[in-house]
Amino acid sequence: MGELLSNLKRTRRSLAALIIVVVALTGLFGSPAASHDGHDHSREIRIIEVSGLLDPIEIDYIDSQIQDAQRQWALAIVLQVNSPGSVSDRQEILDLLQNIEGSLVPVGAWIGQSGATAQGAAAHLVQAADYSGIAPGSRIGNFAEFTTSAESAPQAGSNDLRRGEDAVEAGLVKVMAPTLGEFLLAMEDAELIEKISTEIEQADGLIQRSVASDVTVAFNKLSLLDQLFHTIASPAVTYLLFLAGMSLLLLDFFTGGIGVAGSVGCGSLLFGCYGLGVLDVRLWALVLLVIAMLGFAVDLQTGVPRFWTVVGAVLLIIGSLWLFATHSMSWLTLGGGIGLTLAFVLSGMPALIRTRYGTSTLGREWMVGKMTEAATDLTPDGLVVFENSQWRARVNRLTPIKEGESARIVGLEGLVLEVEPEEGGAVDYREMRQKEK
Repeated sequence: MGELLSNLKRTRRSLAALIIVVVALTGLFGSPAASHDGHDHSREIRIIEVSGLLDPIEIDYIDSQIQDAQRQWALAIVLQVNSPGSVSDRQEILDLLQNIEGSLVPVGAWIGQSGATAQGAAAHLVQAADYSGIAPGSRIGNFAEFTTSAESAPQAGSNDLRRGEDAVEAGLVKVMAPTLGEFLLAMEDAELIEKISTEIEQADGLIQRSVASDVTVAFNKLSLLDQLFHTIASPAVTYLLFLAGMSLLLLDFFTGGIGVAGSVGCGSLLFGCYGLGVLDVRLWALVLLVIAMLGFAVDLQTGVPRFWTVVGAVLLIIGSLWLFATHSMSWLTLGGGIGLTLAFVLSGMPALIRTRYGTSTLGREWMVGKMTEAATDLTPDGLVVFENSQWRARVNRLTPIKEGESARIVGLEGLVLEVEPEEGGAVDYREMRQKEK
């Protein structure tokens, strides 16, 4: 049955090729110069790199390349696949598979280089091609992550990842080809494309078979802008950008104004939100990450890590572990994101805030020596009232200050005032000399 479908498809392509040739000869007869644009598209093999998750950008790119190759009537299209699956809608994937199966130009799919993978929708993409190959050490499987119609469902046991020769024996791919060049020659041997090989005699007398010099092998990749957004739409990059954006915006909120940290934070957060919009995200886990940052902000305001810092750390870990529904992140990414965020919030950010508010440019040194009143018991931390405003305060000695008692400001650490009791505090040496007199 499979051989019959293959023959029908080959016959359909032959008829289409004949029609195109007849139309071209009719329209260009007598004007040979008009049939050449400096590049012989009929001897071109177009290589399309399919890497990372199949997102809308990647799918549109593959579709456009297939359509352009058919317009130019290229010799063949080869998808070089290294993809762990898809983040696109089911219908977008089905349309892509249909376009590959219905292409008038032969389509091959090669899983390579060694170590590449084709899982889920990417594995179905490989099987939709007219001819498929795999490099030693590469893998294919996990078909159940994306299901198509019953007619195209893979055979039992193919959900396991198969490597190299095992994948060929299981019928998941046609041939094992260590290099892309060998895969192209295998497509010629399968009579999917016309003769493209040539034989070269080596110095030792051996004959080596390779792709002929008159065949153009064109490698195609996403544009720089598309590549940027395609890279962002991966779980690891999206997760790290989102955490970095929230952390930098939190820092800019406490340091006042919109500076470099705020600008970079806004950019990172926007890119992270784009990735979250493309990927399959658990909304409740995303909310936990936002609440975690708000918890850190509460204790940063007080200047002392307390209850909300613990709550924020717990929510950060839970939200990170369960953020993505269908695609997981490596432990290295999780550890780096959680560890760096906690280090920045618990150590780096307080130091930056103290530096910001501890500089003389803010003109707060005039507060030192002024009197204030305890709004709560300072044992040793609490609130004081200074010029009708409440401040966090900490007693600099063992003697507690009760609510309503006066206290003297002796220092400022970040947003926290350092105070001492009005009676029993340090005495200026000039006051001591005056008392002796």
